[in-house]
Amino acid sequence: MRGGPSVLGIVLAGGEGKRLMPLTADRAKPAVTFGGMYRLVDFVLSNLVNGDILRICVLTQYKSHSLDRHVTTTWRMSSLLGNYVTPVPAQQRLGPRWFSGSADAILQSLNLVHDEQPDYIAVFGADHVYRMDPRQMLNQHIESGAGVTVAGIRVPRAEASSFGIITPAKDRSRVERFLEKPTDPPGLPGSPNEVFASMGNYLFTTKTLVDALQKDAEDPGSKHDMGGSILPMLTDRGVAQLYDFDDNHVPGETGRDHGYWRDVGTLDAYYEAHMDLISDHPAFNLYNRRWPIYTHSGQLPPAKFVAGGIAGESIVSPGCVISGQVTGSVLSPGVVVEAGAVVQGSVLHDNVRVGRGAVVRGAVLDKNVDVPPGATIGVNPERDQELYTVSKAGVIALGKGQRVE
Repeated sequence: MRGGPSVLGIVLAGGEGKRLMPLTADRAKPAVTFGGMYRLVDFVLSNLVNGDILRICVLTQYKSHSLDRHVTTTWRMSSLLGNYVTPVPAQQRLGPRWFSGSADAILQSLNLVHDEQPDYIAVFGADHVYRMDPRQMLNQHIESGAGVTVAGIRVPRAEASSFGIITPAKDRSRVERFLEKPTDPPGLPGSPNEVFASMGNYLFTTKTLVDALQKDAEDPGSKHDMGGSILPMLTDRGVAQLYDFDDNHVPGETGRDHGYWRDVGTLDAYYEAHMDLISDHPAFNLYNRRWPIYTHSGQLPPAKFVAGGIAGESIVSPGCVISGQVTGSVLSPGVVVEAGAVVQGSVLHDNVRVGRGAVVRGAVLDKNVDVPPGATIGVNPERDQELYTVSKAGVIALGKGQRVE
């Protein structure tokens, strides 16, 4: 950001993602495939880079190999201009211990801040699907003089227990209270059935963040978490401001996908977000060229449809070969659907093979799953419950390379 304020991006990408098992059995949650060709981490990195935040550290911890590899091979910035996106693994800089929370992860990585000496720090989560121009949030933060600005989105009050909840003051800008996953929070004035949920995106004035992290580290009773510890502390000091995500506009957006944001932390949410992609007028538009989502999926040939193979209302990635019937599904690179096979309402990751005459319905199949000829998934619910992971809403999930009976 030449000529403007100096901003360091810190992406928190160290979560285990237990609720997304078995997709996270062999990888960190931000490395999970989404939308056929992308990784979840690509969405936050694309937003930051499109918004001219070009020096970014991705803090990793659990099962980070595929995430580290994706970031280092895909996200190559101009070293001539001093820009970079770099994975930063847990380094035990403050003693023989791993990160004990998201705040502790940043505390143990403050060498990055001291080296860069930014005016502001953008701390963003790594596992949400959305478009956002962070410059607009930064401008509000600077104008307000706040110590921290937290991005909030309106959600139904009934879903409050899944999020950090922001209670705005009467001026609708200062944060009056920050509650981590409350069961019965107050509704918004004029809209009692809604609350502001934290999106996990924060903009800090550097000194405010460093001071808060150091004070939090001295508290033995703290969870050392950004939402559970740092934000309540700064709210109590009166230096926290709310940024309403509905005020954010990106080039090329439509009325339908404006304000779209999804936490895909569960199988059901992950599946539903994929179904958002495949309609004629999708709730989230991957095809907005004015605010692109960047990734790299290798050098693959175009998708091919042979032997009467067809696909409708679906996303089909490069390298796929379709001889069967695919409807309402998202296929990652290298998927093969053989003759007579049927794939309906499913998400198939890289190199999945669906054998001749097999049926796959309402399922998420991770990388390298081989469905034998004539096998069925999503046809016999009782059998699926015995053999596979099944979500509350009935989505069937198979892990990486899992054997199909």
